[in-house]
Amino acid sequence: MSLSSQVVEAIRKNCPDPEKFYPLHEPTFGGNEMKYTQDCVATAWVSSVGKYVDTFEEMLATFTGTKRAIAVANGTAALHICLILAGVKNDDEVLCPALTFVATANAIAYCGAIPHFVDSEMKTLGVDPLKLKEYLKSIAQIKDGECYNKLTGRRIKSLIVMHAFGHPVDLDPIVEICNEYNIPLIEDAAESIGSYYKRVHTGNRGIISSLSFNGNKTITTGGGGAIITNDEELGKLAKYITTTAKKPHKWEFYHDMIGYNYRMPNINAALGCAQMETLSDLLSKKKQVADNYKKAFAGIEGVEFYDEPSFGKSNFWLNLIILSKENAMERDAVLAATNDAGIMTRPAWILMQKLPMYKDCPRMDLSVAEDIEARLINIPSSPNLAGKSY
Repeated sequence: MSLSSQVVEAIRKNCPDPEKFYPLHEPTFGGNEMKYTQDCVATAWVSSVGKYVDTFEEMLATFTGTKRAIAVANGTAALHICLILAGVKNDDEVLCPALTFVATANAIAYCGAIPHFVDSEMKTLGVDPLKLKEYLKSIAQIKDGECYNKLTGRRIKSLIVMHAFGHPVDLDPIVEICNEYNIPLIEDAAESIGSYYKRVHTGNRGIISSLSFNGNKTITTGGGGAIITNDEELGKLAKYITTTAKKPHKWEFYHDMIGYNYRMPNINAALGCAQMETLSDLLSKKKQVADNYKKAFAGIEGVEFYDEPSFGKSNFWLNLIILSKENAMERDAVLAATNDAGIMTRPAWILMQKLPMYKDCPRMDLSVAEDIEARLINIPSSPNLAGKSY
């Protein structure tokens, strides 16, 4: 049996109906979603002010163990504000993984800054701290308490780590690097609600972090995101500037700084509150789906189910398999066979430096990211696949 056929057969353990199309991830609505959104419509509180916005923010802060959560329109908006509050300005450089969704690099560009791409490691799919440390030894220097790129003369103002597909990055050594070079750390936790690094939820090690609640995420608000932080002052400022930096007043429109109309509408937050109430159950089901896949792929030579790192707990947002190096040329055949069978699969994102708008950005050796890109395949991961068959 061909490798493609074996992969299709293994995925069928969770996706057994050959007549049904299985997407990568679809939302699950089994709680108070209808009740809360109808309440918004009935009371006409559907815009960016309302009780559900406040409640959703409180639920997020409690769940993630952070001091503040600020709900915004989407995950990219959240990351954009994170960069602004980290002090990123025009012509700065921001270190970020080449293996990421384009929003990470785009948010940097929104600030007039320049993405500086760094490599990933196979054990987390995120930033490789050892390789990054060696790289910074060769190109970084500290001047007046700030880090600069000796090769370009530009300030390196932040490092963004992204917890790819819900798998936590190895944060402790990264925090050490950031402290050594005085580089503020931002966590792009868009994909990792319910993921933990050494028993602490992702988003707690960065000075400020972002979440996403797009329709394909573990929980959804339709569209939406959030900023989380343990810095009370940054949290207050984040809420202020995402609400157009308007000074509170009964009738006067006075804005004292550049702000952004990024607040999450109440009706979206209502959906989020209902989703948060079921999050623990959703995470449990997603773990069951991952465990089923782990068993299904265990006996297939040339392909490995990607498991969570030993030091962390993944939400398994999108499950994935890694083809062996010998079978890397089979990737597109596997993608074709699975999609032809009604099973949605996809490769990793095209690496950022390969996109036309970022092709001239500074970068280190990206050989591991290139290797991951060539061999990674995402497979259906919806929580409603739990208990289907094995």
